Amino acid sequence: QVQLVESGGGLVQAGGSLRLSCAASGRTFSSYNMGWFRQAPGKERELVATITSGGTTNYGDSVKGRFTISRGNVTNTVFLQMNNLNPEDTADYYCRARDPDDHWGQGTQVTVSS
Repeated sequence: QVQLVESGGGLVQAGGSLRLSCAASGRTFSSYNMGWFRQAPGKERELVATITSGGTTNYGDSVKGRFTISRGNVTNTVFLQMNNLNPEDTADYYCRARDPDDHWGQGTQVTVSS
């Protein structure tokens, strides 16, 4: 069973930056396709960014050019660097591992004040 633990969320002012981390269990982390998703109050969960086992990345339109996903296969961690944050980025952020079943973390809250 894959277990995921997110960290790095918090309160930041508009224009600021945060770096989220997701630590994953499992001996075959390097084979997982990883992703970050977010859910704002009253809205559906949406794609933020994904990264395949081979390092190919994909981003949601609203975060392109501002967010960067990366992974460390030695540390079993996936990161989300978030720059130039705005209040619309306020949400709970979730890490997902696909192996190929989907596994989710408990989420970390990001609040961007104007």
